[in-house]
Amino acid sequence: MTGRSTAPAAGTVEAAAEAPPAGGPSLAHLPVTLFSTVMGLGGVSLAWRRAAHVWDVPDWPALVFLGLATAAFVVVALAYTAKWVRYPAAARAELRHPIRMTFVPTITISLLVLATAGQDVAPGVASVLWWVGAVGHLVATLAIVSAWFGRADIVHATVTPAWFIPVVGNVVTPLAARDLGSVELAWFSFGIGLVFWLGLLPLLLQRVLVHDAALPGRLLPTIAIFIAPPAVAMLSWAALTGDAGDPVARVLWAAAMGFVLVLVAQSGRLRAVPFALPYWAYTFPLAAASAAAVAMAGVRPQVGYDVIAVTLLTATTLLVLHVLTLTLRAAARRQICLPE
Repeated sequence: MTGRSTAPAAGTVEAAAEAPPAGGPSLAHLPVTLFSTVMGLGGVSLAWRRAAHVWDVPDWPALVFLGLATAAFVVVALAYTAKWVRYPAAARAELRHPIRMTFVPTITISLLVLATAGQDVAPGVASVLWWVGAVGHLVATLAIVSAWFGRADIVHATVTPAWFIPVVGNVVTPLAARDLGSVELAWFSFGIGLVFWLGLLPLLLQRVLVHDAALPGRLLPTIAIFIAPPAVAMLSWAALTGDAGDPVARVLWAAAMGFVLVLVAQSGRLRAVPFALPYWAYTFPLAAASAAAVAMAGVRPQVGYDVIAVTLLTATTLLVLHVLTLTLRAAARRQICLPE
């Protein structure tokens, strides 16, 4: 007998316990981008909620999509919490990843979207969600902008339209601020989001228009994110000022519709992209554009505004249901939590 222990070292045991199955689906590979499902479903709820206020349409579509968004949030939040418990190193790596970290604030945006969509159903819960989402998103903005400033691995190839998410997401805060939270905080967040949008817009346009380091094909759907900042900014401006038809709102509406047309013009290229979770990048921006179009139709008498709003709302609703179906099918086939 040598007296030497044959038990593995504690660090080895912990590493083995955390190591995901090689090459197969694993909770370790659960992407934070799944919270974009909540944003997309909740965004459609907001658009139908707006439609119920502007036109004589029932509110049940808004409630159905609110229910779907709530269910998606519960499922994804529980799964993502389990990932942090079971595979903390993988979760921390996602927070540090130069591209994926920009999707982490989809969590706080999801809270703000749920709060806004659910303010009539459960105002108390919605108020809590609003405060957590609003303050949490400001913290996320500071953390990610600080990383952009200080990290050498943030290079041209890591820039994507998802850069709008952590900073311009602040313009979501004002949507329900008057009823659920603080108008002062809403103006503060709106100012940050709007100025950063104007600052980032030239950089991100250059990223997608100059092709020496083209955007990866898998991320092409993220060009839809260009639609969201002006669309949500228009709605938030109206919420803060009480006027959805003033010159500022009309300029923001026009910018959102312009980016919708750009997205439609790219539909041939985009259809060639195989389904993957980045498809959800289409959903919230188009839902926001639909809500903005409905809001503008409510204050402008010309029939063209109604045609645009109805077309966008119908197309977006069908698109979100289609992407949801594809996602559920991929989940059933265990094609979601795979290594990239």
